[in-house]
Amino acid sequence: MGRFVAFGEIMLRMSPPGRELLLQTPRLDVWVAGAEANVVTQLARLDHDTAIVSAVPANGLGDAAVTALRGHGVDTRSIRRLPGRMGFYFATTGAGFRPTDVLYDRAHSAFADAPADAWDWDTLLAGADRFHLSGITPALGPNGTAAAIAAVEAASRLGVPVSFDGNYRARLWEAWDSDPRATLTTLISHADVLFGNHRDVSLLLGETFGGGGPNRRREAAEAAFAHFPRLQVIASTARHADDADRNRVSARIDTRERGHQTEEAVITGIIDRIGAGDAFASGILHGLRRGLDLETVARTGLALTTLKHSLPGDASLFAQGDIDGFFEGGFDVRR
Repeated sequence: MGRFVAFGEIMLRMSPPGRELLLQTPRLDVWVAGAEANVVTQLARLDHDTAIVSAVPANGLGDAAVTALRGHGVDTRSIRRLPGRMGFYFATTGAGFRPTDVLYDRAHSAFADAPADAWDWDTLLAGADRFHLSGITPALGPNGTAAAIAAVEAASRLGVPVSFDGNYRARLWEAWDSDPRATLTTLISHADVLFGNHRDVSLLLGETFGGGGPNRRREAAEAAFAHFPRLQVIASTARHADDADRNRVSARIDTRERGHQTEEAVITGIIDRIGAGDAFASGILHGLRRGLDLETVARTGLALTTLKHSLPGDASLFAQGDIDGFFEGGFDVRR
């Protein structure tokens, strides 16, 4: 099946129980978090060989994060123990017309402060046949930017395909003297798979795309393919949030030859939507690895992003049988 290697920060997520406000009661639920960690966790649950390259502090928090990832089947041997702190974020789950709110506390984490030369990419990418990272790592600051660029340059030199999730975080980029367009353009120039929509392409190319729905997305995809010669696949979701408890989501995938967009899935009774984009990326990578046709790849991404809304915490933890059950439909008790 090959080996997926991802690079990104491992964090801890703190959330009030249920739909409470932050510290409404003196209790927080804790999950291991991080976009890239979420992707390889779900891929490991689908029986892929996965590894995560990251850094955590040498303390009990770092130990707990590593143990949790290892428990899901992720190879954690490339997680370094470096000076600094554990990154956190606080997520207050929305309800009704109150949206979910996220508060970051990740400055000067062990990962964010790690110098770019902390990573020996020739060794870390040995045996990999896909390298995955996101726009969050370069958004953390100059160290993250330099490390991400060095990583994709090494992957290209070693012949390892790169998948990149835009994951644009304006608050992180705005916290330092950054140039997100130039940085993201450099990173995506090494990728053959991009997770992003027409807004991401607009940021990269400085263009706006007219029309609506599928036509606008196809126009943006064609512009991205023209600008990035290595790019072969662009995948994204379209979300309409009626309120915090009812969303409508469709999945789209574009190649240079054609595109396909699924019907909308109506998601009600949402437990937790954070991590749904990472679940989608996992589904697309899983479908591509299995050699599925374009329509089924898109539906696989839709299945996992939809299912993630039913699960608390950051990571999607589903098996192939859950994807198959989504395809088959029916929501009665399975006996």
